[in-house]
Amino acid sequence: MSSEIPLDTMSVAEKVRLLETVWDSLCANSGDVRSPEWHREVLEMRKRRLEEGRATVSPWVEAKARLLDLGR
Repeated sequence: MSSEIPLDTMSVAEKVRLLETVWDSLCANSGDVRSPEWHREVLEMRKRRLEEGRATVSPWVEAKARLLDLGR
């Protein structure tokens, strides 16, 4: 299937909404998708950084708002 998506003319906010739609679809129909090993390594590194106080987290609502603000 081929879909033409006008990415060059979309705002960042529109692209984020598109990604959310695709993500929702993937979650509903994930099938047998496995994460590559490097995903585990990155998650472990991020967890260590959090535990050591070298990183912080934000609630999704706040992070999403910051991403949407980038497109305005």
